[in-house]
Amino acid sequence: MLAKAAAHPNIAFIKYWGNRDAVLRLPLTGSISMALDGLETRTSAHFNPDYPADSFRLNGEEQGGESLQRVSNFLDRVRELSGTPFYARVESENNFPTGAGIASSASAFAALALAASAAAGLHLDERALSALARRGSGSACRSVPGGFAEWLPGSSDADSYAVQFAPPDYWNLIDLIVILHAGRKSIGSTEGHALAGTSPLNGLRVAGAPDRLIECRQALLGRDFERLARVVEADSHWMHAVMRTSMPPLFYWTPDTETVLWHVLAWRKQGHSLCATVDAGPNVHVIALDSEKDWAEEQLRGLPGVEQILCARPGGGARLLESS
Repeated sequence: MLAKAAAHPNIAFIKYWGNRDAVLRLPLTGSISMALDGLETRTSAHFNPDYPADSFRLNGEEQGGESLQRVSNFLDRVRELSGTPFYARVESENNFPTGAGIASSASAFAALALAASAAAGLHLDERALSALARRGSGSACRSVPGGFAEWLPGSSDADSYAVQFAPPDYWNLIDLIVILHAGRKSIGSTEGHALAGTSPLNGLRVAGAPDRLIECRQALLGRDFERLARVVEADSHWMHAVMRTSMPPLFYWTPDTETVLWHVLAWRKQGHSLCATVDAGPNVHVIALDSEKDWAEEQLRGLPGVEQILCARPGGGARLLESS
């Protein structure tokens, strides 16, 4: 009862922030993302009657506390669905910074959903697998189908999942991920989601989300970069406005984050096909046409505080590597 799977993180063009049901991770709004090829999590799950408890190793280090508990809670859901009574050993490796606002939990739970379900003898279709991954991390549901995906918020555990509406090769976009701080952020996304409702701006953000979803989907399907840039940046700013006005407030940005955002806006005004979005962390995702890659990467490397730049193109969905 061993299986191994891989999944990519994703960058949300229309963000997920806040839940209407925290246990089931049912979101307040839908969201849209692009899977990030070249960045991935590889995860194995092994159910064994000899294991006395669940265990979890991440990037070669044994985990305990909240990290282990979160994985064990997810495995409980797999055991519930499969009838498997055994504990499991989970081992996971990321080839990109963990817990730094680059959706490592999305790729982690997408890979774990596939590996653990396969190891437990479940044969889930993509929608059911996406719904299962959502229980571990909301954004993980979008890493299951990959490509350009939309999370349909649904009304229950069964109908809240992500679907791909365009394949990875539909549009030659790139994500230049500007790493300003590779360490773990001080407040995780799970804690941040719980604060969304304390912001006086959250209702306005939620009310405008359906229109932004339509605008983003149409911009992507129409390969209209200027239209995409406007809605992606607007949605990112809405999310961070909610964060900053929550109680207590969340300030994920650093002065260097602001510097990157200002330069990207200035470069677009000069005619370059670039826009910027920031997830729950200080690092900036610069979305661009592939033709802008070399020029944009050179400019970004010259900005203060830049530790590293990762380049990702649209990626595929979660995939099973082995099962026995």
